[in-house]
Amino acid sequence: MARRYDCNDATDRATGLREAASAVRRGELVVLPTDTLYGIGADAFSGEAVGDLLAAKGRARNMPTPVLIGSPNTLHGLVTDFSEQAWELVDAFWPGALTLVARHQPSLAWDLGETRGTVAVRMPLHPVAIELLTEVGPMAVSSANLSGHPAPEDCDAARAMLGDSVSVYLDAGPTPGIQPSSIVDVTGKVPVLLREGALTADQLREAVPDLEVAP
Repeated sequence: MARRYDCNDATDRATGLREAASAVRRGELVVLPTDTLYGIGADAFSGEAVGDLLAAKGRARNMPTPVLIGSPNTLHGLVTDFSEQAWELVDAFWPGALTLVARHQPSLAWDLGETRGTVAVRMPLHPVAIELLTEVGPMAVSSANLSGHPAPEDCDAARAMLGDSVSVYLDAGPTPGIQPSSIVDVTGKVPVLLREGALTADQLREAVPDLEVAP
């Protein structure tokens, strides 16, 4: 039976974060708020848990799951060939609505789907998400909806779609943003905007003027 915690209540928030961390460590799924949309998350290093996440959403392996982290310092253990321009984007927009597609460390024992050696990584600007990520480490997190359905802006919408496939719901009220994160590929010599979301190309070019936009 899924448990839901009101993160606007200090006592319930503390209990919910403790229960969510325990659930993640057991390989179970949790729903958490971010600064863009609600996400469904699992231990990024548990292939079985990530498989359960994809199954809960009805999502194929050819759409790999992004990873959320609680600190930019975590990048050092996750990615390789991270350019100076990529760090400029991190410094300018993290925590926030920017996802970076980078090459992951070949030694990492994870299975996020068919990533072709890359990982989409973000540090969200939401205190509940940051606290959970700081406690459990990198999490595979995708929008908390069934594939093909609208991404949820509140916990009710997420629970209506995902039900008891999720162990813990962390409810922090409606998310402050209604757009998904912008996605920039930093695997090449020049950053490329793959999806314009909460951040526009012009905003991103304030940090990296030679940013290109994918056709």
